[in-house]
Amino acid sequence: MRLLIVILLVFSDFFSKKIIFHSIELNKLIPIVPFFDLTHIHNYGIAFGLFAGILPLWFIILSGLVMVIFLFFWMLKTTNKLDMWGILLIIIGAVSNIGDRLINNYVLDFILLHYNQYYWPAFNFADIYISIGIIIIIIQSFNIFKPRLKDINE
Repeated sequence: MRLLIVILLVFSDFFSKKIIFHSIELNKLIPIVPFFDLTHIHNYGIAFGLFAGILPLWFIILSGLVMVIFLFFWMLKTTNKLDMWGILLIIIGAVSNIGDRLINNYVLDFILLHYNQYYWPAFNFADIYISIGIIIIIIQSFNIFKPRLKDINE
């Protein structure tokens, strides 16, 4: 079941990027609703385009692979199912974006959220997987520490 979910999520990310690549011109915005646009942006940096043009591609890919290996071993050691799913989502997102970098030398971002003239940096499905995985782990860590915090306060 996990393998099917991994394949489905990686395929969804890859396929959505291909659709955007072939249907929207680079840097063009297509308004969908007042707070959501589709776009076609090439991200040469890390998250939100940070360090674009500063960090070499090989360093970004190598760092991502080291993180994936670390996360994989963490996932194998965890006994908590929620932690396992959170880590797996992060791995799926990271592998999808690393694959994009290996194929294209950049990550294609296409989801653009905004409020009036205030824009959040563009992102893709792989970034959503990573964000959801991090949120799961954070929430789970609060559940783990909740009984200990109760003991400290008493």
